[in-house]
Amino acid sequence: MNAHVHPLPPPPAPTPSLAASGFPALVLNADFRPLSYYPLSLWSWQDAIKAVFLERVNIVANYDRAVRSPSLEIKLPSVVSLKTYVKPSTHPAFTRFNVFLRDRFSCQYCGARDDLTFDHLVPRSRGGHTTWDNVVAACSPCNLRKGNMTPAESKMWPSQKPFQPSVQHLHRNGRLFPPNYLHDSWLDYLYWDTELDP
Repeated sequence: MNAHVHPLPPPPAPTPSLAASGFPALVLNADFRPLSYYPLSLWSWQDAIKAVFLERVNIVANYDRAVRSPSLEIKLPSVVSLKTYVKPSTHPAFTRFNVFLRDRFSCQYCGARDDLTFDHLVPRSRGGHTTWDNVVAACSPCNLRKGNMTPAESKMWPSQKPFQPSVQHLHRNGRLFPPNYLHDSWLDYLYWDTELDP
């Protein structure tokens, strides 16, 4: 039996949709400051709409796009503020990312910004610990060159003594690295180094 197979028709062309990653909402604390700067506190439009209906946030600004149901149309929030103040943490988590942010995403030995890793000033094999005051951002070539030596043995000194940063310190550094996308409605709530209008 020789069945004749017809290919399926191509799917319809995609209509402009609201991708999950599109139309993020900037999330502000109840005091109208971002919950975090780096990474910038953003929610998907779905999470923002859900928070609106659960009455956890106020809408501060909207996009021009809307979502519709049979009985409702709502503009997508571009900025929301929490109704209840969330006290910011005073001690940031010790993570690789926060070490890089403290050190402004640059090697503490040569200033390079590529191929970053982290280095123990006193190597772990020599009793050094993985703590804020013994770890710095380092590019791979410097890390390899320093190897299993102390700064004195390698004659390699970090540009700044490592320290435990405050959340405010990380926020200040985070402002130096704004995200690639900043919606116009967010600018009044962010303190980036932008030129002010006269």
